[in-house]
Amino acid sequence: MTSPDAESALLQWRSEFPILGRSVYLISNSLGAMPRAAERGLAEYAAAWSERGVRAWAEGWWDMPVRLGDLAAPILGVGGGAVSFQPNVTLATAAILSCFDFTGPRRAIVTTSMEFPSLLYLCEGQRGRGARLTIVESDDGVGIDLERLLRAIDEETQIVVVSHVLFRSAFIQDADAIVRRAHEVGAHVLLDVYQSAGTVPIDAARLDVDCVVGGCLKWLCGGPGAAFLYVRPDLRARLRPALTGWMAHENAFGFETGPIRLREDAFRFLAGTPAIPALYGARAGLEIIASVGIEAIRRKSVRQVARLVDLARAAGLAVTVPERPEQRGGTVAIAAPHAYEVSRELLRREFLVDYRPGAGIRVSPHFYTADGELEDVVREIERILETRAYEAHVGARAYVT
Repeated sequence: MTSPDAESALLQWRSEFPILGRSVYLISNSLGAMPRAAERGLAEYAAAWSERGVRAWAEGWWDMPVRLGDLAAPILGVGGGAVSFQPNVTLATAAILSCFDFTGPRRAIVTTSMEFPSLLYLCEGQRGRGARLTIVESDDGVGIDLERLLRAIDEETQIVVVSHVLFRSAFIQDADAIVRRAHEVGAHVLLDVYQSAGTVPIDAARLDVDCVVGGCLKWLCGGPGAAFLYVRPDLRARLRPALTGWMAHENAFGFETGPIRLREDAFRFLAGTPAIPALYGARAGLEIIASVGIEAIRRKSVRQVARLVDLARAAGLAVTVPERPEQRGGTVAIAAPHAYEVSRELLRREFLVDYRPGAGIRVSPHFYTADGELEDVVREIERILETRAYEAHVGARAYVT
């Protein structure tokens, strides 16, 4: 339970996020609120480009993908110099998959039907490289049966690609058990922490997980274009990405032709020119999350998610969430009737949420969320249904935020 003083301290951060003064912001699982300092960071980037020009590369841009990784490292529970920033999670994962040969006896990729589709598309694409894909299905649309997943990981498995927290239901998977089973049979694990980094504690070093991907877009309040990749240091030198580029070359500015000589550090998994503006924008969120502390964020999240579940059920609304509080991430999907249309009307009324098929209206309180906003959003859903205001959005293009 979070103490009143701790709650008050967390809410003092609200003034650092301008959009909170204009809307009920409950969409951090999709796009975290922008800190004021992020705008200053982007202005710093513009000034560097404008005033220093090409000299900005040598004055900080060149090593920024790994230097910023040192801010993300404590959130992942790993040491400095082990995290590199990537344009997005799909490309980060693609770089890792490109390290493996799927033509021999160990050719299976194990994943689940509840993963974010981009990673499923990517895994499907490995069939053309000889991979055999094993997709473990969900029985209830909420979680994945752990024992079934563990049985799917065998001596033919090359890599397991799974999320720490499932994006539709916020179900927390047992990463310890998954990594342990994979390592027992000689397989690797790539853990997607996009829906946990910044709201659920992660200890990748203790887990001994091989690779971690995630990004700042969501709970880390860092905006798009700033994903990250961690590779276990003792594994790093043994992986040779085929998806690579000049930033990974040990003599990048030698502009040599022929086979690449890969660096031995976290730069090894970079490719082309990094998205420098996005890195400037992401820095503030990482610093704020570090100041607030993941443990404090998690305590508040557990309490507010439970409160939101209770409010929704009291209003007669179904929820797509795990029943056990300890298995819930930071999101509650409310499976209201006409959920897509209701979500559009909520957006029009400045209640910022999103919708996902098979889940419902996703509502995501964060450390800056006031308790009253949880009551407000459920009450607003009730009003929209009672007044049939959702009908104004019937037939609207099914675009989801």
